[in-house]
Amino acid sequence: MSSEQPGPRALARARTIADIQRVGREHLATHGAAALSLRAVARDLGMVSSAVYRYVSSRDELLTMLVIDGYNALGDAVDAALADAPDDPATRFRVTAHAVRTWAMAEPAWYGLLFGTPVPGYDAPAADTETPGVRVIATLLAIIDTAYRRGALDVATAGPTISENTATDFAKIREQFGLAIPDRVLATALTAWTTLFGAVSFDVFDMYGRDTFADRAEIFDLTVEQLLRALGFAAPHSNQEDRSVR
Repeated sequence: MSSEQPGPRALARARTIADIQRVGREHLATHGAAALSLRAVARDLGMVSSAVYRYVSSRDELLTMLVIDGYNALGDAVDAALADAPDDPATRFRVTAHAVRTWAMAEPAWYGLLFGTPVPGYDAPAADTETPGVRVIATLLAIIDTAYRRGALDVATAGPTISENTATDFAKIREQFGLAIPDRVLATALTAWTTLFGAVSFDVFDMYGRDTFADRAEIFDLTVEQLLRALGFAAPHSNQEDRSVR
């Protein structure tokens, strides 16, 4: 196996691309994704506009870089939060939920690129973005699956009616993520995923209204606890634990 280190030219290229991405994130925060311009990024880096295209071929390529980096930054934040979390699925679900919210509130423009209004004229290439894009949902599914395998979920025998097409889709998801959970649990997990990110979006984009709730964090806690109950987790003895993972 070769142990060659990147040469000076490769290192310089990597640094320039990193600088382009850094300034791109700054422009994302100040001007929004729809207004992202490689020419403006080049100007702020002190580069002639033609030079930047030697590193990033188009606005869409830069957007894709920012999407991939955003998914990975969110995934890294969740992984870091879970690193010291106890081996208890309910607690790990709470920790994951709060890590998503904390990252999103700290990076609203980046979160908006991933989960907000689509950028006109831009379609993220699935081949590049799918793997980083499913990191958090894979984590949530693994937590729910672990709880199911341990018998920690109060799973009702009856569940929603699922069509043959959706059952086929669920089977593919089980295979992709190595899950044991039955359709009725997977259906609730889907609801938990979409509700969690919906609740985060309500906070990030101030969709509740400024004066509706005095304690937004508590409202988020309530949402998370409702999701845990819907999934079949036992209610906590007190709310002290979940308040402590904000």
